[in-house]
Amino acid sequence: MASTKTKCTVIIVDPKKGQSRSINISSPHIYNLKYYIGLLAFVLVVLITVCATLYTSAKLREQERISLVSTVRDLQQQLPKPTDTLDAKDYVQRIEAKLYKINEYLKKRGVKGFTQDAVGGDEHKELRLAPLEYYSLYDQYLEQVFEGLTYTPTGFPAKPELTSAYGYRSNPFHGGGGEFHAGIDFRGRKGDLVRSTASGEVTYAGRNGGYGICIQLKHKNGYETLYGHLSKCLVKEGEKIVAGQVIGQVGSTGRSTGSHLHYEVRKNGKPINPINFLRLD
Repeated sequence: MASTKTKCTVIIVDPKKGQSRSINISSPHIYNLKYYIGLLAFVLVVLITVCATLYTSAKLREQERISLVSTVRDLQQQLPKPTDTLDAKDYVQRIEAKLYKINEYLKKRGVKGFTQDAVGGDEHKELRLAPLEYYSLYDQYLEQVFEGLTYTPTGFPAKPELTSAYGYRSNPFHGGGGEFHAGIDFRGRKGDLVRSTASGEVTYAGRNGGYGICIQLKHKNGYETLYGHLSKCLVKEGEKIVAGQVIGQVGSTGRSTGSHLHYEVRKNGKPINPINFLRLD
């Protein structure tokens, strides 16, 4: 390379052709070239740095997006499926209907119902069941409760005015001695309605010694009920009846001192105190 005060000559040689040519460049440009190269290098460094930063940021955002999507999917899997939600809603509605039905039944039998608040509370947590399994179990349980309730003597067969209790008492006839009273007596007037206290079958309807005109009903689980001193039977032997159904009318037939209803509850043929079945508490 040859140089002068004002210009520099650059000789370019082509080794294949054996030819060369020269280019004259102003000396200031040559001297300033290093600044241009430095500036270019600086710009390249800045561009590379910016690109690297953008790439890293984009990569982090992608990782965050993937993490967020994964979290959302996990939450979605934990949520009940639409079908499960509908099934659960159906179970809850059925349970509420059964509770209402049981309460209405108890009210008709003259027994106070129970609250529906906090159904399926914390005391059932130890079951460790899935919601649908729990709802299904509770639904089945209420069905069993209601079935058992309808076949168990519950509530009052007549107006709730007791005149004689269960157990030993003085003989109301001839004023002497004592006797065992196998039931309880309800005050009433002739013709007052008598209702069954449980669903079952009529096993006897007619006159029966000291009971006068009486009705005997057979229920499930070994229970029987007897309604004595009636003035009239309104059912026949072999007839299927439901709890709360009118089966007869109050009277004073048989060994009786006046119009009233004699009511007995028996378990496997043995009399038990009916007072225990008038209320649930």
